[in-house]
Amino acid sequence: MSGGAGAEVTRDGRGRRIREQDSYGEDVATLTWADDGRLDEARVRLPDGGWLTVQPRGATDPRWGLSDLLCRGEIALTHCAAIEWGAVDAIPPLAEPARLPPGGGTAVLNLIASLAADQGRAGLAYRGPYPTEQLFLALIESFDWDGGDEIADPLAAFMAGQLRWAPAPHARALAPGGVYVQSRRRVEKLVWRDRTYHRAEWRGIRRHTTHRVHEVDGRVHGSLWALDAPLEVHLVLTPDGRVLTAALPPVETAPPQPLAPVIAAGLAAVVVASSAPPLAASIRAVAADLRPRWAPLTGDLAVLAHRRIDVSTRLRRALGERLTAAAGRVEQVRLGFATLAELGLALGDALRSRAQTRLAMAMPAEQEAALEMRSVEAVTGAREIGAAVEALLVDVGQLRA
Repeated sequence: MSGGAGAEVTRDGRGRRIREQDSYGEDVATLTWADDGRLDEARVRLPDGGWLTVQPRGATDPRWGLSDLLCRGEIALTHCAAIEWGAVDAIPPLAEPARLPPGGGTAVLNLIASLAADQGRAGLAYRGPYPTEQLFLALIESFDWDGGDEIADPLAAFMAGQLRWAPAPHARALAPGGVYVQSRRRVEKLVWRDRTYHRAEWRGIRRHTTHRVHEVDGRVHGSLWALDAPLEVHLVLTPDGRVLTAALPPVETAPPQPLAPVIAAGLAAVVVASSAPPLAASIRAVAADLRPRWAPLTGDLAVLAHRRIDVSTRLRRALGERLTAAAGRVEQVRLGFATLAELGLALGDALRSRAQTRLAMAMPAEQEAALEMRSVEAVTGAREIGAAVEALLVDVGQLRA
């Protein structure tokens, strides 16, 4: 057996990877090879402990032809362009990433990177029609881009099809207590209780996240993060990834308190600004039916609950403390904008999901109008965001209405 960074890799007589175990002895990947050298099947572990199965050449796609099928149990979820697993030469496109369970795309990409590293492959191109920011962020968890600091804007270069990738696979561990730990030279990512904790910086790339991995006094923390500081500490680990504590803070008992409705409109404007233009009208319509309120949340900044937006009372207190210490009006307004941006980040995926469902159920004429949308009315969005910020500041009692 051989391995590194906490992983143990078992190989067959031809030197091919057939099994990978984490530092706790749990299988995190298994591979079966056919006599002709082709991959027969691969299974990769997910952060929730389940398995995703790769069935090479189990599907076809009209855009790129022969494809590898991705399944969970007996259920086929989606597929990617067929990979030469015995001689990895490219990073494939994935048909429907949203159909994979959380962490599924990263697990498959890491398997590709691991085999490419075994084979001494580098300079891999992404051969697909979707060079998105989301894919870029997934790739940097298992690959390094060629060119290093010489590339001023690697995301732009990737979206223009100009990046090449070298394998840099991570090690994974399923720690006791249900904590998924992902690391390379350091702990980079944690998953626990359906929450994903990322580092804010990955090789010079800033990654905005409400659940963050960071260091405190020689320990690794997984925290709920807002306004440049942790609001709650959920996980504490040693630098090598051993979990010391995993617990949410006690639930607060304060009753919910309503927030001004204009805050929902402001949040919608923030999410619209970072979403595809066809979703703009649906996001605004979904938000118009939601009533925001401060609520005693534990573990999250904000959540959608049926027809409500629940916002953490811990965030309210943190904002109030920062506003009290602010030097003046300009700093207070900046903090208000930062808070609204944090909430937009926390709620963006949920709002977009509801908007997509609404648009899918809309009449054909509304769908066609949405698909023809190419830009968003910037003036309206700025006005809604400004009104929401003012309402936040008034609510915490730092400015008079």
